[in-house]
Amino acid sequence: MPTFANTLNPTPFGFFNSESDFITEADNIVVFVKRKMGDDILSVELTKKQIWASLEESFLEYGSIVNQYQAKSQLLDFLGTVTGSLSGSEQKYPRETLEFLRRQAEPYAMEASTGGSYNEISGAIALVNGQQDYDMYADLMTTPGGTTTVVSTQAVGSRSKMKVQEVFHFSPSAAYRFFDSTSAINYLNNEFSFESFTPESIFYVLPVFEDIIRAGQMNVSQRVRRSNYSYRIQGTKIRIFPAPSTPPNAPGLKYLWLRVMVSPPDPLNPAYRDDTVHGVSNLSNVPFGNLQYDKVNSVGRQWVRQYTSALCKEILGLVRSKFATVPVPNAEVTLNGTELVSQAREEQTNLKTQLVEMLESLTYDKLIETKAASAASLQSHLRTIPIPNGLAITMG
Repeated sequence: MPTFANTLNPTPFGFFNSESDFITEADNIVVFVKRKMGDDILSVELTKKQIWASLEESFLEYGSIVNQYQAKSQLLDFLGTVTGSLSGSEQKYPRETLEFLRRQAEPYAMEASTGGSYNEISGAIALVNGQQDYDMYADLMTTPGGTTTVVSTQAVGSRSKMKVQEVFHFSPSAAYRFFDSTSAINYLNNEFSFESFTPESIFYVLPVFEDIIRAGQMNVSQRVRRSNYSYRIQGTKIRIFPAPSTPPNAPGLKYLWLRVMVSPPDPLNPAYRDDTVHGVSNLSNVPFGNLQYDKVNSVGRQWVRQYTSALCKEILGLVRSKFATVPVPNAEVTLNGTELVSQAREEQTNLKTQLVEMLESLTYDKLIETKAASAASLQSHLRTIPIPNGLAITMG
């Protein structure tokens, strides 16, 4: 009698033909299916290869559903990693990371000029005595006094509206002016005996955040109260106030510096080499391969057996449906092919539904919710447990 091990190409794909547990299961499943179909009473029109093919398909279906819900739990941790459908990551429990959140926050960091993935360009506009209006697209040069505009450095087809990130129209050195130990204010404080009220005093140990807040206040004061310069951007023009004036015999030209972005960020080409752009991006390229039958527990194997039985019942029904009746001497035998197909497909649907519902309740986020609900319930119970003197145990 041929067995699974000595049969040539026993399954269509052969994914599990070398696994010892699968080989044993394959020989046993033949007996299981045929007896369930009534083979001991009436011969069942199924070959061993049909049953083995159903077993392989059942386990592939089980693995596909399990991997879908595993990806639902772990996708955030795999995004950007190396792709590959046969990597073996499907049976591993990866460490949680916050890479997804950091990457989602990069655009906001770029807007706040504290990071991001794209470079900005600094340029200079040569100021002309008495001229207030300048065209940023024509007058903003890559170098002071140069002839190459910032806009012209961008490739044709990639240009967009110029985005001005910052205009350097003030001195950003307020902290040094007020906190430097050699500043004139420090000498005046010591001279007039009010040094205890200054941040440079050594008489009080103050929290660092006070100095940071005070520095921010002084920077704002420098921009609003002390600066004589301001600007307004309208369309392609920037108007500066007041009009530039050059004292007689003043050496050299004066420049207004701007930090701008003239091309929209390309999400697939940041300013640095980033191989994670080509990594995992969705469910289709998560590095999950087929499950190993040897590592599946009894819960999964029983589901596979039942699904295999349903598939075999469908095959048997399709075979019997080819002939509604079979003529025999002095009578006809009516076959139950249509009924078998209907029953088999209903069983397959029910098995899938049960598995999906179970896996839905076991995703990582659902497990956290269940654990939190359990902890809350435990606290509620403990609050009502009586102890001597009419007290109760309370938590939290």
